[in-house]
Amino acid sequence: MHVDPYERAPRLPEGPVDPSALFAPTPAESSVPPARRLELEIGPGRGWFILERLEVDPEVSLIGLEIRRKWATIVDDRLAKRGLAHRARVFAEDAKAALPRFPSASLAVAYLHFPDPWWKKRHQKRLVLGPELLRELARVLLPGGELFIQTDVPERADDYEALVAECPDFEPALEQARIDDHPYGARSPRERKAIDDGLPIFRLRYRRRALG
Repeated sequence: MHVDPYERAPRLPEGPVDPSALFAPTPAESSVPPARRLELEIGPGRGWFILERLEVDPEVSLIGLEIRRKWATIVDDRLAKRGLAHRARVFAEDAKAALPRFPSASLAVAYLHFPDPWWKKRHQKRLVLGPELLRELARVLLPGGELFIQTDVPERADDYEALVAECPDFEPALEQARIDDHPYGARSPRERKAIDDGLPIFRLRYRRRALG
């Protein structure tokens, strides 16, 4: 009989999500300190960006939403074994279904590192970032919060830039959306490989406009 080793992949609780209740307490605290910045990575894969981000900024907590149960399980276990479950968790969830359950204005930054590796027209329905998800990201980001997207596919960068430009809730974080590098102090494995291979990376950085 085949047993799915990832049958018990970490999942979000049913109903509305209380982000502060997702993290494991440390002996010194019963919950994550409210002052800590909460960030989100959609599609963390093997989780190395999360680990590096936690290392470079001790004031950050991170939630990962990873649709692949295998990697959600492996990375969440890895965080726990490293004593980081009080600051970061990864859940086997589709961001499109999960984000509507998050409270409004609860996240400081949302990251999408090299999403949507399918660029043929027949793959359009599989795209992660579209108008629906973008609206939810606008809702859950704090005023002044950031949306960071990067890709090594030029057509994807053009599509993302056009998509966000149509959303009144976002504006470029600087004079223009496209930036040469980013200030987050951590890099995804795909980003590192692209840099090593000398491939161009297209980075887009946006700010959530003030509410109202």
